[in-house]
Amino acid sequence: MSFIDEMKAKAKADKKTIVLPESMDKRTYEAAVKVNKEGIANVVLIGTPEEIEANGAGYDLTGIKIVDPYTDPNKQKYIDKFVELRAKKGVTPEAAKEQMEKDYMYYACLMCKCGDADGVVSGACHSTGNTIRPALQLLKTKPGVHSVSGFFVVEVPDCDLGDGGKFVFADCAVNVDFDSAKLAEIAGESAASFRQFIGDEPLVAMLSYSTKGSAKHDDVTKVSEAVKIAHETYPDVKLDGELQLDAALVPEVAALKAPGSEVAGHANTLVFPSLEAGNIGYKLVQRLAKANAYGPVLQGLAMPVNDLSRGCYANDIVGVVAMTAVQAQQQ
Repeated sequence: MSFIDEMKAKAKADKKTIVLPESMDKRTYEAAVKVNKEGIANVVLIGTPEEIEANGAGYDLTGIKIVDPYTDPNKQKYIDKFVELRAKKGVTPEAAKEQMEKDYMYYACLMCKCGDADGVVSGACHSTGNTIRPALQLLKTKPGVHSVSGFFVVEVPDCDLGDGGKFVFADCAVNVDFDSAKLAEIAGESAASFRQFIGDEPLVAMLSYSTKGSAKHDDVTKVSEAVKIAHETYPDVKLDGELQLDAALVPEVAALKAPGSEVAGHANTLVFPSLEAGNIGYKLVQRLAKANAYGPVLQGLAMPVNDLSRGCYANDIVGVVAMTAVQAQQQ
């Protein structure tokens, strides 16, 4: 069974309610119908009757809940919650109403905040920033977590490295500026995500172009300091670094460069030292190894909200909905 089929099976076992706010995109309807038909989640679409009719024509939406942001009986409850959460930022009831009607992502997050939904998937026609911003403002980060990061589950065919060819790569999508504390937090969150989605023990490699001090530079120090912080903050996580990629993955190289490490040569969770490295790294593996790359999946939020590539297909949305539902099961 492929990774995404495993996610669908887990999602079906305990169905959650996932909101798709992008009713202006036909891919949303195709995905919603598939999710509903396969029983992966209870789907909610946000849109006016005119939007649903114009963009959802030809799709059988039977069994899919439609929320009209202008006439929804729960709207006042969401306005009140919005004001409660953002009053110190100057949000009035009038401003809240306007924002919710203008940007359905706010409406979706408020549905989650008020307990009427379990997660949100957006980004097919919106930027990552426009997906994350409402979530940060309304749902916040998990207790003890200071920032949101993004990871991919990478599934490499015919590969005996990692966890049978499966890896978590982070951060590949969100944070532009990394310091040691943020890298350490990404490592801890990624370890939890690996366990949540793949189920086995995470072995976390903090990557660099240096292994155990083989090079000297501020960029190397940033990673080695992150390793120290992560060991203190997440003492139960098997984590090591700084490691070059070959030392992290290949036992023979690890024996030479990092002898005695319980992670080197066996890593399944790769924490990259910069967004550039992470984004380039996952795309190299995806294209050259013909790997499946599922994500970006967001970690660190109090409730699951996930982003899509604007070049995604309907089946990609279905997969992210399944992963979002699995996250919601364990919130």
